Amino acid sequence: MRAEATFTVKSFVPTEVVPEPAVTTGLPVGVATMEKHFEGEASGRSATLFTAAFDQAKGVGTYVAMESFEGSLNRRTGAFNFVHSATTSGTDRTAEFFTIVPGSGTGELAGISGSGGLVVDSDGTHRIRFDYEIG
Repeated sequence: MRAEATFTVKSFVPTEVVPEPAVTTGLPVGVATMEKHFEGEASGRSATLFTAAFDQAKGVGTYVAMESFEGSLNRRTGAFNFVHSATTSGTDRTAEFFTIVPGSGTGELAGISGSGGLVVDSDGTHRIRFDYEIG
């Protein structure tokens, strides 16, 4: 099954949590928490732990995000975790990874597994898709 939606970032809060002792590399490492709201066939919100090695000025780097979603997929309610990452050299999006964490589903989403993807349209609209099965 597939559920598609748009989402907005409601909060992005950088933290000072970086492993100590720090290791200096060519890109700074940052950690933040996020809250996202989803509308469409996937409807609800997520709480996200976001990490990145990123150069804001050049738009170059890689992120890894672990999200805890609660809401509904195609009207089935519950919660689950999913993880995603991608790399950019400034104008592209490569090395994408997206998976629903096995064993994390609750409610009508218990037993969920699968993958998905994220896209940012040229107008800034954020889109997500979940390709999943429940069983």
